[in-house]
Amino acid sequence: MRELSRKVTGIAASATIEISNLARQMERSGIPVINLSIGEPDFDTPQHIKDACIAALKAGETHYAPSNGIPGLLNAISDKVNRENHFSCSPDQVIITCGAKDAIYDAMEAVLNPGDEVIILDPAWVSYEPCVQIAGGKPVHHPLNARTFQVDDTILDRITPYTKMVVINSPSNPSGAVLNRASMKIVSDMCTDYNLIALSDEIYEKLIYGGVHTSLASIGDMAERTITINGFSKAYAMTGWRLGYAIAPIPIIRQMSKIQQHSISHPTTFAMFGGLAAITGDQQCVAMMKNEFMRRRDYLVNDLSLNGFGMAPADGAFYAYVKVEGDDMEIARRWLEKAHVAVTPGTAFHSPGWERISYATSMENLREAVVRIRNCQ
Repeated sequence: MRELSRKVTGIAASATIEISNLARQMERSGIPVINLSIGEPDFDTPQHIKDACIAALKAGETHYAPSNGIPGLLNAISDKVNRENHFSCSPDQVIITCGAKDAIYDAMEAVLNPGDEVIILDPAWVSYEPCVQIAGGKPVHHPLNARTFQVDDTILDRITPYTKMVVINSPSNPSGAVLNRASMKIVSDMCTDYNLIALSDEIYEKLIYGGVHTSLASIGDMAERTITINGFSKAYAMTGWRLGYAIAPIPIIRQMSKIQQHSISHPTTFAMFGGLAAITGDQQCVAMMKNEFMRRRDYLVNDLSLNGFGMAPADGAFYAYVKVEGDDMEIARRWLEKAHVAVTPGTAFHSPGWERISYATSMENLREAVVRIRNCQ
């Protein structure tokens, strides 16, 4: 066989999916693993959303749709952004994608040229770097403040003549930290001063405990230079639906649309009707899931703290980011092999010495997992 793509062969597989697959292998072998390694709500998709999808299927919504998404959903997202995220958005600034991850990939391809540098704030979700690399860009990692998990002025040291974009994620996967307005201001000033594009991943915006969400595009003139990424997976328990979206200036959306036209064409037509029901329907389901996540968070953070673990500020998402002493990869393997608890090592997020624990599981599982981890120390 001739040589395969050097660009792709040089990219690491997703560590979160890899560890989850290993845990499932153990489960299939009869080993009772508690899988806290993957970020997926354990709730079922709310019934009214499923009903809307079924109704669309029955109505014959099984054919090609406009590449950027069905008009009703584009309009609903535009209304939602104007109302909740507090920056101006028209329907032609929106594209519906096959999950938020697909929106990030499309955005990187649409914006980056070979050699363009992209600043990524660590700890960072595992797929930002590969998306930059696939698009021909160069990832430049910069650590958040180790105590507060906020942005400080040291980020300016990463600026070079090749810097094109900065990626932020609030609330954060993996840490659960929420960027404050001071952090957002540093990023927005930097983007304005150096003419940078920002990619703001806000997929966990509905899962903030005790605070409010701030969209980067709502600050100053950042709507003119920000690609806002969002989706339905986390807030509405719709991970398997593969439905996300991006909001950006029209020139960027046009380029993203070209990529979508020549790749997936558009997301699944009848799934988009489920997304429309999610955006426009009763939001009590979101509040219910958020309250349960907060209950689990409070238990897990308190119990781990009592057992001597330090943690990042768990202000959002559904992760506890736990400081460990020693090799985080070895510790994660030991917890999996001896305690039968699957977590994701911080090395996967470019921050060795940490473990990401997802509390998107039952209280029963969390209580048992804490006992197992304690007995494995």
